[in-house]
Amino acid sequence: MRITRLLVAVSSAAILLTTAATASAAGFHHYVALGDSYTSGPLIPAQRLDPLGCGRSTANYPSVVAAALNVGAFTDVSCAGADTGAMTRPQKVPLNGTNGPQLDALRIDTDLVTLGIGGNDYGVFGSLTATCPGLRASDPTGNPCEKHFTTNGVDTVGAAITAIRPRIEGVLATIHQRSPGARVLVVGYPRIAPESGYCPDVLPFADGDYAWLNQVERDLNQALEDAAANGDAEFVDTYGPSRGHDACARGGSAWINGKDQDVFAAAAYHPLKAGMAGVAAIVLKALR
Repeated sequence: MRITRLLVAVSSAAILLTTAATASAAGFHHYVALGDSYTSGPLIPAQRLDPLGCGRSTANYPSVVAAALNVGAFTDVSCAGADTGAMTRPQKVPLNGTNGPQLDALRIDTDLVTLGIGGNDYGVFGSLTATCPGLRASDPTGNPCEKHFTTNGVDTVGAAITAIRPRIEGVLATIHQRSPGARVLVVGYPRIAPESGYCPDVLPFADGDYAWLNQVERDLNQALEDAAANGDAEFVDTYGPSRGHDACARGGSAWINGKDQDVFAAAAYHPLKAGMAGVAAIVLKALR
């Protein structure tokens, strides 16, 4: 009887140890978040000071993911205005600050990396938000912005997006070199414009440019997905799941802020806190 009890106790202890080891193995030791403003979360409370000019929020999606996973160590170096060049070079930011090369945050023991980048390369997003609202008055129901960026029949924004893909692939190659054991997720951009309908008081693009803006986002996300496939990484689609949470969404369901900057909530044309929570849920689902 004593021998049987001893064997049961030893077996139970082995099961407990195995379960604990499995649980430990399932966790992440060091998580690094890389990206631009759609990752950092400018003006979303509370803003970090390291440096302040990066607009890095403690409520951005990497922070929500890190807390949910209870990671051992978390390093967020995302920064507003970052493009793929900021992965390997210092980035000057407002208020006389500097964000170091983001890839320098990677370590040999980093085992989780999220990357949200590409929208600032060749000024894609910045050009659209700076140019399109001003063109609406010239042709409110047409597509003046699409025409503005079309030269000799070529959509110059689309051409720029084609050139972004190899840049992303280069970043992914360096991530794998520095952190060969890391699980790498390329996080796409959520929907800005609605699938149908218009809200010029919030998103002041010409009616016909809404469809073009959606196409620009789809093309950019496709470039990211293709780069992930070629770069041994996983692509996380946030565009599809954010349907109904665009800047025009009513009743507090919007994930994206409109044209009016809110210093207590979000930068213009950028994710709100709800948007960061929504993207975090999508990332967590991909991880689990």
